[in-house]
Amino acid sequence: MRVVFLLTVPIVEMCFDPQDLRRLSEHETLFSSASTADRLADFWSRHGASADLLVTGWKTPPLTDAMLDMAPKLGGILHAAGSTRHLLPPSVWSRGLRIASARESLAVGVAETTLGLIIAGLKGFFPAARHVREGGWLIDADRVQGHKIREMYQSTIGLIGLSKTARHLLRLLKQFEVKVLATDPYVKADEVERLGATKVELDELMASSDVVSLHAPALPETRHMLGRSQFSLMRDGAIFVNTARGMIVDEDALSAELRTGRIWALLDVTDPEPPARDHPFRTLPNVVLLPHIAGAVGTGCRRLGRSTVDQILEFAAGLPMHGEISAQEWTILA
Repeated sequence: MRVVFLLTVPIVEMCFDPQDLRRLSEHETLFSSASTADRLADFWSRHGASADLLVTGWKTPPLTDAMLDMAPKLGGILHAAGSTRHLLPPSVWSRGLRIASARESLAVGVAETTLGLIIAGLKGFFPAARHVREGGWLIDADRVQGHKIREMYQSTIGLIGLSKTARHLLRLLKQFEVKVLATDPYVKADEVERLGATKVELDELMASSDVVSLHAPALPETRHMLGRSQFSLMRDGAIFVNTARGMIVDEDALSAELRTGRIWALLDVTDPEPPARDHPFRTLPNVVLLPHIAGAVGTGCRRLGRSTVDQILEFAAGLPMHGEISAQEWTILA
């Protein structure tokens, strides 16, 4: 089997441990020497005709029908990252190609970061650290700079969307004594219960949760799904966490609610990225803004590479790839 990696050298070095790549020794693997994405198209034009499996990832240019026409032997496309909608033309399904991604591995890092933000937010790490930096110390064991200090114990966590990230977060939350609410139009109540949560409608989740964590996909129909009416429902002192995508949130509405001082926001994503230098998210005292680091960064990138190699071997053995995506699934994925 011939596997063509349509990736730049820096992406291969960042995501693939040499030990994992050695597991592919029984198969022919072709890697580009390109250091930039603009040279990948030429590499594909020279090697696409012989490819049985194509590996894509960050920096891979969107695939076109003309590019796929160059690959008559191609049986599958394996994306060594998360989102595939920007990458693939809809014709992949009529061509009979098998599609997979490393989204489950990517979800692990995002879920772990989300859990960290939830714990830090409830415990008041961020206002407490600022208070100490300004010369203060803890006087009231229940509040710091007006922020209520809480434990995970008996908190209510609301999950908007039951994505791969949310499902891994649910597994992590089972270690805590918390109540979990979830809303997702594509998941039935009995499945939500099996996952360890209670299915509710969005408005009930917003009004009932100590922490609201967003995990919906970035699709045209989810743009500004959360706006003024949703944020106004949140409890005083509640925390909004977004490690999904900024476009799902009406940021003007969120900024307006944050200016009241009622709620906190812990954000890893914005729309656009980065936000303007004078954006309220950069200056409001009840906002913690991170530079989109919840996903695979540092050593976490190697987890994507390991998953990709595992799936190459599954494909070669004629098995389902563990990150395989169906045509029906693809319509509701980012």
